[in-house]
Amino acid sequence: MNYRVLLLGLCAWGSLPVLGQESRVEDIRIGGFVGGRIHTCIEQRVKSQDVEHLVEPFRHRGETSLWQSEFFGKWLLGAISSYEYCKDPALLEQIKTGVRSFMQTQTPEGYIGNYSPEARLTNWDIWGRKYSALALVAYYRLTGDKAALQTAMRSVDYLMKQLHEQHIDIARTGNYFGMASCSILEPVVYLYDITRERRYLDFAKSIVAGIEREGSSQLIAKALKDVPVSQRSAYPASWWSFENGQKAYEMMSCYEGLIELGRVLDDPLYKEAAERTAESIRRDEINIAGSGAAFECWYGGKDKQTLPAYHTMETCVTFTYMQFCRRLWRDTGNPLYVEEFERTMYNALFASMKHDGGQISKYSPLEGRRQPGEEQCGMHINCCNANGPRGFALIPKMAVATKEDGIFLNLYVPMEATVKTGRKNAVALKVETDYPVNGKVSIGVEPQRDERFKLSLRIPSQVDGAKAFVNGQEQEVLHRGGYLCLDRIWKRGDEVTLEFDLQTKVVESHNHQAVVRGPLVFARDSRFDDGDVDECAVIQSDERGVVQAAVHENMSGSFAWITLEVPAVLGTDLEDAANKTARPVRFCDFASSGNDWAPKGRYKVWIPQTLHMMTEPYRKY
Repeated sequence: MNYRVLLLGLCAWGSLPVLGQESRVEDIRIGGFVGGRIHTCIEQRVKSQDVEHLVEPFRHRGETSLWQSEFFGKWLLGAISSYEYCKDPALLEQIKTGVRSFMQTQTPEGYIGNYSPEARLTNWDIWGRKYSALALVAYYRLTGDKAALQTAMRSVDYLMKQLHEQHIDIARTGNYFGMASCSILEPVVYLYDITRERRYLDFAKSIVAGIEREGSSQLIAKALKDVPVSQRSAYPASWWSFENGQKAYEMMSCYEGLIELGRVLDDPLYKEAAERTAESIRRDEINIAGSGAAFECWYGGKDKQTLPAYHTMETCVTFTYMQFCRRLWRDTGNPLYVEEFERTMYNALFASMKHDGGQISKYSPLEGRRQPGEEQCGMHINCCNANGPRGFALIPKMAVATKEDGIFLNLYVPMEATVKTGRKNAVALKVETDYPVNGKVSIGVEPQRDERFKLSLRIPSQVDGAKAFVNGQEQEVLHRGGYLCLDRIWKRGDEVTLEFDLQTKVVESHNHQAVVRGPLVFARDSRFDDGDVDECAVIQSDERGVVQAAVHENMSGSFAWITLEVPAVLGTDLEDAANKTARPVRFCDFASSGNDWAPKGRYKVWIPQTLHMMTEPYRKY
């Protein structure tokens, strides 16, 4: 299905400049389970980082193949976004200290990296330079520090000089059909937007020309031909090589740069290519928990998700998909991108972080156990521990946002936010809710002075029904999966209430069953000690797939945020009268499953469904 036909109930709006006022949201604070996870990530993962350890490799330029040079940039991007949310002075000082130390590693010719002179432009060198430039631009946006901007400019200028003098096509460097190297397109576009220096726009166009050459990744041409992302190249003889064109993270990173270039050029072609690729990813790759890829590559995984797989749901893929969706929502207003973001956030992202926030897993499969990823490149960190916090820091930016025609409430979480309107008014929003435990949402709207504006409320498609009231007066909700646009003069004391009909449901795939409730996916967990989590079962539901499950939030003594008691007939033995009837089996939200990372623990999302040949649905087997 094409995203463009799903623009239901949207308020039209115009595109904003790349570095223009993307949001007028101020002082947002998120509470409840989601707010707690964000806070834990900032305190235990972002602020606990030894930043000098990440800067140190840049002082020793002898690397020839590895990717140490990505870690500082990833951490800094996550730290800056975290600070924009929490406004913690100690974190800001940590950021400033790290940037000062980092900028001192730049060589006289402009190089920031850790590769030896003879190995530069190979392997992960340009990829690392991408993260350095992105982070320095983000720091400049935060602080206005022109030294950071000049450092980024000198770094990119030196790269341009090297490529020109050595007659090297950037799309022929590095791995994965050059996608890792070409993802530097994004900071190059930002430098052009900030400086309006023509050389950056020319360089950006040359990167795209390299991408589109025969034998390259051809990200635009293949997208417009609707080539599935898992079929963008032949199966590689060597997995970690230039010939592997399915690398998920790097591919999406390139499309993010293409989207930004399209905004600068006011050319819809780039966004069209990105949207078609996003549709292929959503349709063919993203699993029930909102992530995908195995061994970090697309593989048609949505249809294979009931099969255990090695190295699936890399956190770098999870975060980048969230960021990709947010960027496309910003440019299209399509609520389907928010829905994808929300599903990934509640499930794959939250599952990736250990309960105490100390680590973020490299992989979060749909069954098995959580565990720490390996330390990479001889350092006490890996790519996902560096990148994961960026996903948590992205949540406040998606929760409530502004566009030219008003305020958009995208995520229903307990929060307070102050939003500036186009008329220099300030609107305080207070959201009280236990969603998605239940479907009740209360939204207090407090403008400093009366003003007419649109408040657009997303109506999730996963709910079975929705009602909306403004000051007790019911509003017409035409459909799910779009926005309810409330265009009125808002006054102090106004209140909007939403009532979503949330049902626990069973979904089926390849003779397996899984339990969902709204955006949440659930799993059996061995800590419940109520049977073998790998045992086959038949989860009891009605003809609509609705399960009569008891819902418990934060049960005393439980490891889980949400626990469901789901009626199921376990096993294959129907001779014993006790096994003929369903009994309650406990499931927890996927984020809580295996969250202690215990070596002997086990969890499972997809439950093998016991075959019953005397019933009509199973005659096909």
